[in-house]
Amino acid sequence: MTAWALVNSPVNAGVRIARHNQHKFKGESAFNHQGSTMKFREVTLASGQSFQVPQGIQRIDSKSTHGWQVRCQGTKLFSDGESADAQLSLAKATRELAARISAMPAPSGLKQGPSANKTSDLPAGISGPIVRQRAGRAPSAVLSVLLPRFGMSAEVKTVHIASENTYTVEKYLTALAKSTEMRAAAVKRYEQDALQAQHSTIVSLRKQAQALRTHRA
Repeated sequence: MTAWALVNSPVNAGVRIARHNQHKFKGESAFNHQGSTMKFREVTLASGQSFQVPQGIQRIDSKSTHGWQVRCQGTKLFSDGESADAQLSLAKATRELAARISAMPAPSGLKQGPSANKTSDLPAGISGPIVRQRAGRAPSAVLSVLLPRFGMSAEVKTVHIASENTYTVEKYLTALAKSTEMRAAAVKRYEQDALQAQHSTIVSLRKQAQALRTHRA
């Protein structure tokens, strides 16, 4: 059996053929990769006061309770108190939210291992060999590499292995090594960006909490 025959034999080669454009990859969730990933919304109280409130904090107004509740890694209520100071209680809640986020690992939606539905033993984020059929040319094989990008859709790159006439196991292994390096570099960058975004979120929340304390009516 030739090396190219292994490409077309999933059982013997330990891979599955994926025809060109057969698989579409879903990108990562969209974040503001330029800084904080925290989203804010405007909350207007019955008193007429309006605040920009970060996600993870909810307003509670009932007959017996008025305050802001932190909902992140558990819950904690910061009451307006007898002075009915909603701005000060929001400042305290915001500071608490920042503290809780700082104690959490950086957010990451990356899978650490291959999908349960994956039929090959290739590393996570790498698929193939993919056979490309082009008019007037010999069939060629490539590996597909999913490169995650924090805050943006993932990018898909292909790594050429060889044509049907030049395919060898050695060329396949060389392409696999290159694909693995590309994926590892992208994952490292993704994790660095996620960590930076978390840091920016914490800084933003702390600044907001300080501003709420400083500019009280």
